[in-house]
Amino acid sequence: MQPDYQTVNPANVDVSIQNRVLRNTYMLLGITMVPTILGALIGTHMDFSWAMGSRWLFPLVFLGVAWGLIFAINATRNSPVSVVLLLALTGFMGWALGPILTFALHLANGTEIIMLAAGGTGIIFLTLAGIATTSKRDFSFMGKFLFVGLILVFAAMIANIFLQIPMFSLAISGVAILLFSGYILYDVSRIVHGGETNYVMATLSLYLDIYNLFVHLLNILMAVLGDRR
Repeated sequence: MQPDYQTVNPANVDVSIQNRVLRNTYMLLGITMVPTILGALIGTHMDFSWAMGSRWLFPLVFLGVAWGLIFAINATRNSPVSVVLLLALTGFMGWALGPILTFALHLANGTEIIMLAAGGTGIIFLTLAGIATTSKRDFSFMGKFLFVGLILVFAAMIANIFLQIPMFSLAISGVAILLFSGYILYDVSRIVHGGETNYVMATLSLYLDIYNLFVHLLNILMAVLGDRR
């Protein structure tokens, strides 16, 4: 999932504005981790059996609520309300991690795998964000390719709801890791080069990149390293 972007002419954006947007984005991004962690803790202590009986129920609930909040954030992007909605979204996204985290925690080494996925996600984000920030190269050219990739990955995930092929799921996660790594480069580059001047929307984009990166990395690590004893 990625929000809609508004076109901004980088030539019309002052460097001080870019730096302020980047600073505020990273600060708000750190804050969003609090409701995410709290939501995840709640999710791991909830019974999701109501959703497991149907292949469609949980994905529909997730997408409906998530897209509704993303639309609301975009609509209020220039209002303080958008920050409240963003924190609500991140709390919900944390809660939605409940099923996959619960599955991971039932593995003998589940806690270690979750920490490894979180650490790996952090390392990838910091590395790519650093490259996008310090490099003089503008990665905005990647936008169209990434969007096409996003559509293909989303279609593949929908198809696998019916197919339920484990190897196909791992292949999707492998592609998704590359895709959202590319989105991190793209989204940070947009801020640095003045393509995004709203720090709430910038935070939303990066949060979705990190969230999806973590989920797919966790999926692969559970399949490769999971101890089911």
